[in-house]
Amino acid sequence: MSFPPSDPNVSRRDLFKTGAIASSLFAANAVSNPVSAAQPTSAKHLGVKNIRRTTVKVPFREVPARNMDREIPHWRYSEIVEVELNCGVVGFGETLLYYTWGVTTDDDVARAEQKNAAELMWDDSLGAGLQMALFDAVARAGEVPVHALLGNKVYDETPLSWWNIDTSPEDMVLECKEALQQGYLAYKTKGRPWIDLWQQVEQSVKVVPEEFKIDMDFNDTLLTAERAIPILKEFEKYPQIGIYESPIFQDDIEGNQKIRAATRVGIAHHYGNPDPYVALKNEICDGFVVGHGAREIMQTGAVCEMADKKFWLQMVGTGITAAFSLHFGGVLRQATWPAVNCHQLYTHILLTEPIAVKSGNAQVPDRPGLGYELDRDAIAKFKVKKPKQRPEPERLIETVWADGRKMYIANDGTVNFMLNASRAGKTPFFEKGVKTQLVPDDGSSQWRALYEKAQQGPLFQ
Repeated sequence: MSFPPSDPNVSRRDLFKTGAIASSLFAANAVSNPVSAAQPTSAKHLGVKNIRRTTVKVPFREVPARNMDREIPHWRYSEIVEVELNCGVVGFGETLLYYTWGVTTDDDVARAEQKNAAELMWDDSLGAGLQMALFDAVARAGEVPVHALLGNKVYDETPLSWWNIDTSPEDMVLECKEALQQGYLAYKTKGRPWIDLWQQVEQSVKVVPEEFKIDMDFNDTLLTAERAIPILKEFEKYPQIGIYESPIFQDDIEGNQKIRAATRVGIAHHYGNPDPYVALKNEICDGFVVGHGAREIMQTGAVCEMADKKFWLQMVGTGITAAFSLHFGGVLRQATWPAVNCHQLYTHILLTEPIAVKSGNAQVPDRPGLGYELDRDAIAKFKVKKPKQRPEPERLIETVWADGRKMYIANDGTVNFMLNASRAGKTPFFEKGVKTQLVPDDGSSQWRALYEKAQQGPLFQ
């Protein structure tokens, strides 16, 4: 079933409705694939015999560490999920603990035990790690790659992006150099008002060729179209600038239309906010950020194909999650923006071999399952007891502007404590010459007093 977006007889509403119908058929067809793919293995052999979960704490590399530790140090924690089938095949997956989506619970494990893995694997509610392990196990049992369970492979390679949170200009230069050296041609980072955006861009474009793209995620911090457009227009002069993600609030329809009309740079929004029909009808972005579970990703991919909208896959974790993402990149025709998996943050990707990138692309694996093997020595090395709650080390962050103004913010129990303050307009807007750093706890009463005051909100001096 296909209705080209260019067909004048098909309205946007029809397009979206058709996309929803087609995506349901697409997903239903995909669910049937594993059964045929695994014909040599009877259904009873696909029963889930055992599920094992192991928590690991994987160190960040040096440059990401000094930036991730400012806001999201808990991204070190992942849970490895292994599913053993009755036939003896073992599949594996992972969940990035304390991320916004996808944690597998004890109840999820109880629901899956002794059930047929092929019937379970399309259930997104089981969580990322368990769902991934089910796909890997079923594909291995059927001696096919995971992408064969998802649909027809349309790409042998899929583009990947290097990722880091907002960094100092100097660290961004280091990361861009490292990404280029490892074969990447795309780098995604955060655009934030507490770091000099001008220095970040001006210094980084000097060390990469024009075909290397730098994508900036503002997470709404440019606030309004009127404030955003002058900044976005200024940076579009650099050919390396490829995509602006969520420059202002995504539900600001008129504002996003103005931004899209004002810049040559592609505008990306997280799919689902606002409603996809509203986003497509009003042409508020050039493409989407797509993630979450396998069924949702495939359904979203079907809608994007009918709407002729590009997207990047955002499936976050170590190399295990990145390997899973490669298979979706192989079957989803519109997944042509570089995928964001964040596995470059870590000292180890938990696989026995690296995910090689050449000219910006990685091969879509054709070996059974995920196409990669779990590094069990690394799992043993990084194994820890699962924390009872998200680790929340005390952090005091100092921001200094060129004129000497200072702002202190401290973690307040929320994940995006700095971002939330910026979105609410409680911090100064983007300026040149601003710098931000962690203030180490020196054990003094002065540090403690400053930290406690800053926990209540931005503290200016």
